[in-house]
Amino acid sequence: MKARNSLLRLKAFQVKEKKRQLQQLQMMMDEFARMSDDLYQQINAEEQKTGITDPAHFAYSTFAKSARQRAQNLAVSVEDLRQQRNAAESELAEMELDYERAAALEERDSASRKRA
Repeated sequence: MKARNSLLRLKAFQVKEKKRQLQQLQMMMDEFARMSDDLYQQINAEEQKTGITDPAHFAYSTFAKSARQRAQNLAVSVEDLRQQRNAAESELAEMELDYERAAALEERDSASRKRA
């Protein structure tokens, strides 16, 4: 009885923690996307200022080159976070199923105790 109640609390905690992790991953993805957008705006402004938009041009702005590289790195990071989020969503679905099973067992045990 007490062990199942503890198991149910543990499962509920695990589900809550995984949801928190998913929220953090989403916040990081949103922040990286915002940072990338800011970098691209800065790149566009720099290209407008210099009049050179071809990154292969010998006189292309070094600031624009480095900002472009940072934006690309952020895009790679967002993709990695997306994969982590997908894996975490799968884990969450499994944890929720485990929680539902534990809750059903607890409910069944409490119903059988009431009848006895």
